[in-house]
Amino acid sequence: MVEQRFRKTARPDELIQQFLESRPDGISPLTVKYYRGYFGRAKRVIGFDISGRDITHFLKSLKCTAGGKFAYYRCLKTFYIWLYSRKSGYNLDTQGNPILDVDAPKLDKKILPSLTPPQLDYLVDQACCTRDKAIISLFADSGLRLTELANIEAHNIDWENHLIKVKCKGNKEGYAVFGKKTDALLKQWLGSYENNGKIWDLNRWGISIMLQRLKEKTGLPCNPHTFRRTFASILAKRGVDSLHIMRLGRWSSIQMVQHYTKSVQFEDSLKLYSDIIK
Repeated sequence: MVEQRFRKTARPDELIQQFLESRPDGISPLTVKYYRGYFGRAKRVIGFDISGRDITHFLKSLKCTAGGKFAYYRCLKTFYIWLYSRKSGYNLDTQGNPILDVDAPKLDKKILPSLTPPQLDYLVDQACCTRDKAIISLFADSGLRLTELANIEAHNIDWENHLIKVKCKGNKEGYAVFGKKTDALLKQWLGSYENNGKIWDLNRWGISIMLQRLKEKTGLPCNPHTFRRTFASILAKRGVDSLHIMRLGRWSSIQMVQHYTKSVQFEDSLKLYSDIIK
């Protein structure tokens, strides 16, 4: 049990460090950086004497989008759930957790874009080199996250079964699928690139810059999240069950798949409506 005197004098920096050290083994450096960034700007509402009103006022004072405010809320919620749990070692009364009195900022529930197969073909055609064409094609075929794709090593690829072993969120392992066109592009690229393990000569930042340039060139959304939505949407349009899409895309729940295929769900409902009123 931690003494009351120590509790009341612990500084925000100390609490933040203790929280980060409490995270599960395998937490990525990017996640740590994400937390540090948000907590660093929210120190005035991190501590033992903070009220729900303090946190609410802080969130309302932020000059950012609703999505940005929600990101702060999510980080603070995770922190305070830890602080008022047994895991923190501070033996605090869970009913006194200030985050319980804070309403989550409302998010605009937009239907985000996905790409059509012809648009994907156009992006691949407009990519400036074989490497970039292979990256675009692999993103679309597999629904890989940026970090998953950036860290692929040559020995991870099962050419016979068109599978790639990847390290997913939470330090879990999973498999990503790819098709014949991607197979040909990958082999063409690797035939000219002397890799030292990883199959790309770009890191995640380099890939992001390449995608941004392609977006400016084509006018099409060109980022890993769009490719991931496209992967799920194309499979859904072809009648693949949500459970199979969840497994193929390495999602943790069917609800996440439904979120990514929201535009397809509307199109299906619209088609049904059109058939009824004919």
